[in-house]
Amino acid sequence: MTTKGTGILSYADKSIQIDKPSITFLNPLIPYSWQPTSENQAGYFCLFTEDFVSPTLKNENLSQSALFKVGGNHIFFPGKESLKLLESVFENMMREIRSEYANKYDLLRSYVQIIMHEAMKMQPPETFYQPVNASERITTLFLELLERQFPIDAPSQTLQLKTANEFAGQLNVHTNTLNRALKESTGKTTTEWIAERITKEAKALLQFSNWDIAEIAFSLGFEHSSNFIIFFKKQTEVTPLQFRKEIGANVV
Repeated sequence: MTTKGTGILSYADKSIQIDKPSITFLNPLIPYSWQPTSENQAGYFCLFTEDFVSPTLKNENLSQSALFKVGGNHIFFPGKESLKLLESVFENMMREIRSEYANKYDLLRSYVQIIMHEAMKMQPPETFYQPVNASERITTLFLELLERQFPIDAPSQTLQLKTANEFAGQLNVHTNTLNRALKESTGKTTTEWIAERITKEAKALLQFSNWDIAEIAFSLGFEHSSNFIIFFKKQTEVTPLQFRKEIGANVV
């Protein structure tokens, strides 16, 4: 939440001018950029993991609100009374996190709920600004979003975004818009970029890990190892096992 200062918040092909106190709900999978337009900046951050979120919060109406919808508006401008309330909540959270109270995390979850409910009362901003070069901005954000999924460190870890539609949804743009931007900026399609990066990671896992083919396939988002083998051979002209033999990888 910003309480002082101005700037431009950008994501996908949208930019919004922040010229007064605001509160923003960020999707952890979407890259954002903040360009300050004033020297003095002040505000609060509230960062938490998925483990922090209680089942109650996930199951109630809040989880279905615009705050969490990919295509929804996540930026809100609080009025004077709302701003005063939100500042008080954030200050209470900062004090509570340092306390010795045994149930402080339950209390912190309640504070998060208050913030969300207060935001739901606000009207989202209506004015968006189209960047000078939207294609380059979309390309930059896509490549950053793609790279955020790697490296894969454990067989239980799996890719969340695997298709052009899924990436476009996270970036809040149409699939054709994303594909056109990438083609214009890089000469490659969305599918080509995804396939190349998955292939690169597959090669690294085949060479440097002792995971079996099924584990690698699962971690890269393939439901069946046979689909992974077909994909890998199409990209490299050899099977995963042949690749391992060629590079002399030692698998225990």
